[in-house]
Amino acid sequence: MLTAVNLRKVYVTKEKQGVFRSRKKEVVAVQSLDLQIQPGEIVGLLGINGAGKTTTIKMLSTLLIPTAGSIVIDGLNALEEPMKVKKRVNMIAGGERMLYWRLTARENLAYFGSLYGLYGKTLTERSNDLLKAVDLEAAADIPVERYSKGMKQRLQIARGLINDPSYLFLDEPTLGLDAPIAKRLREHIRDLAVQEGKGILLTSHYLSEVESLCKRVYIIDKGALVLHDTPEKVIRAVAAGDLLSLWVSEFPEKTREALTKILLPFEAVLTVLEQSGGVELRIRSKQEVTAQVLQFLFEQGLPLQRLEVEKPKLEDAILNLAGRDVAGRETA
Repeated sequence: MLTAVNLRKVYVTKEKQGVFRSRKKEVVAVQSLDLQIQPGEIVGLLGINGAGKTTTIKMLSTLLIPTAGSIVIDGLNALEEPMKVKKRVNMIAGGERMLYWRLTARENLAYFGSLYGLYGKTLTERSNDLLKAVDLEAAADIPVERYSKGMKQRLQIARGLINDPSYLFLDEPTLGLDAPIAKRLREHIRDLAVQEGKGILLTSHYLSEVESLCKRVYIIDKGALVLHDTPEKVIRAVAAGDLLSLWVSEFPEKTREALTKILLPFEAVLTVLEQSGGVELRIRSKQEVTAQVLQFLFEQGLPLQRLEVEKPKLEDAILNLAGRDVAGRETA
């Protein structure tokens, strides 16, 4: 099991004061974070940009030394025995980083494998198995600079598995990938946990990806833990509820006042939008109000043109926790 307790990271920067003077300034990237990952499970680490996700992953993978706190991986203290821990973990970043473009896929795996003490027949067999697993056998001896984004990311998966880690940290693994390629990578990530028993920590801005893969999520903002639970419970606890959208041909002001009174006991929020050819009613409520609204429209003689119900998503919950609306603007 991987356990991080009271994890904290503070960067010291210099802030200019005048032409020749500056002062030291502390920036807290992660503060008092507790986190656990069990073998065979996928855990999400979520938050808006600057929340501290990448800093956390770098500390867990021993690329950064924490300012305070402890990290224990399968009984090994990461601060006291970093070299032993490095053999049990690996990190995969999204985009096109962490590969040498002028080398072939095979040469990349040979290089990174050698960093973990692999050599000879063991390294060759391991590289061949991984190239086959990520479907790059035919392109194994082509320079990476000639690869597509999807091929590069599949090679990143192979590179991250070269040391057969027990724990894998994935930082935006499907960033910039086409939907079919991203789907294949998600399936591969799920197999790594379910079939091979690897503990996986995932960060992603594609929150549908997180909902489909992760059993638990940690949500952080400004480096601090805000909430930890299953995606479903986070949505129920934090998101504003279902969004009921109805379209009618007209909606007089008196009718609006009457509907607002009906919705008041349900703590529902009504928004009326003038649209071309009619009016859209948007009703956000944690309680079911569809039957009451339809009955009201029938009694008012307002024919319904269209109806849609949108369930809240993990994205809505995270934006609410961070104090922002769906456009990313800060809210009260």
